[in-house]
Amino acid sequence: MLHVTNNMEFEMKSCFTPNFSNSHSLKILDVTTSSVIIQMNNPDCRGVFPLDSFQYWIKKGSLIQISDTEKKTS
Repeated sequence: MLHVTNNMEFEMKSCFTPNFSNSHSLKILDVTTSSVIIQMNNPDCRGVFPLDSFQYWIKKGSLIQISDTEKKTS
């Protein structure tokens, strides 16, 4: 299981159902023991997910972590 931390970035696949803003990526702003606060690449769109729900979307392959290497080459 991926350990979710602040400032991690994820690409959102089309199967990520909560993507109401049609963003392509999101960044984690804050993680608590029970929730994850995110900022989608659309600046006015933020959200809060229960931690287990967020980890479910990662495990399902709907959220793919963007590594530092990928960010530098884009």
